[in-house]
Amino acid sequence: MVAQTYRVVVNGEEQYSIWPEGRDLPDGWFDEGTSGTKEDCLDHVERVWTDMRPLSLRQAR
Repeated sequence: MVAQTYRVVVNGEEQYSIWPEGRDLPDGWFDEGTSGTKEDCLDHVERVWTDMRPLSLRQAR
């Protein structure tokens, strides 16, 4: 059995998620450039998404 490959995606509010490779992204989400196993992608998201507030809220300061 071949393991599913995922990619890290981000939206305009700089919120992160992972999405299965080969599936179309939902509207408003963009490929961040990182792909790999589910665990690798989740580890990457944990490292880079350090402030979970949406961009619009962070900019409202």
